[in-house]
Amino acid sequence: MNVLLTGGYGCIGSWIARALLGHGDAVWIYDLKEDPKRLRLILDEADVRRVRFVQGDVTDLPRLREALEANAITHVVHLAGLQVPTCRADPILGARVNVIGTLVVFEAVKQLGKQVQRLVYTSSAAVFAPPEMYAPGRLADDVPLTPSTHYGVFKCCNEGNARIYHQDCGLSSVGLRPWTVYGVGRDFGMTSEPTKAIKSLALGRRYHITYGGIQDMQYVEDVARTVVCCLERPYQGATSYNLRGHVVDLPAFHRALCAVEPAAEKLITFGERQIAIAYDLDDSALQRDLGPIPVTSLEDGIRKTLAIFRKHQAEGRLDTADLDT
Repeated sequence: MNVLLTGGYGCIGSWIARALLGHGDAVWIYDLKEDPKRLRLILDEADVRRVRFVQGDVTDLPRLREALEANAITHVVHLAGLQVPTCRADPILGARVNVIGTLVVFEAVKQLGKQVQRLVYTSSAAVFAPPEMYAPGRLADDVPLTPSTHYGVFKCCNEGNARIYHQDCGLSSVGLRPWTVYGVGRDFGMTSEPTKAIKSLALGRRYHITYGGIQDMQYVEDVARTVVCCLERPYQGATSYNLRGHVVDLPAFHRALCAVEPAAEKLITFGERQIAIAYDLDDSALQRDLGPIPVTSLEDGIRKTLAIFRKHQAEGRLDTADLDT
């Protein structure tokens, strides 16, 4: 596959690039500027150089189409977007990048006809209402969506537009709804705090997770594997699929930390506030249509993440800027 990732220098994009390179695929990252710092956290320098950079704005249709055409791109992963805090502070900018940018990706793929064989994009669990708005039990992909943020509303809009592109043009796409993605490189966003807690453990530092309640912990390597499955496996449609990792409350996450590293008992604390997004999401449709997709155990995901952070610390290259702000 010749795969182009929009916004691919983030945490999830870097792990997807790693998975694709391991499969022998060619990878391009389309972004405003070249910034491979997260790639270097999980790839050696030779593999970092295998990831090719294409400069461009995701809202620029002619430029994106040129990038797809010139590099004979066969598969697209659309990750570019602004997170909750930015969308809250500047909804117009958030809509321009998250909604218009996504429309540009779909339009570019449509214009190239059969060249692009699969389009996968990230939606978000933020499309769901707060948990108290639903009956108990796992929530299917198609329950009513009433997000509590501009970011969530923009993601709902993208899912709707994906459906219309399939309805009107026959353009298939796969939307994925991550929840709390954790792992090396996750240094920004509302649910990055569990990863920061693991990094703090590597340093022997105290860290307080500001929220509490229940969340769905999804190891970033699993999310990357899911994306690769969605790129490779036969599919027709425009479904937005729930992802599911380990649905746990913060005390259970803390116990898992302590099982991996007993020092967490005194170093890591957490709050009580429940994030206002439903957390008990059913991924059976994804597993049926594009699976099976294995899930790393919570303790193993924490253990792997801690080991990489400790390796970086031993090498003198563990960046603590996200902990110090």
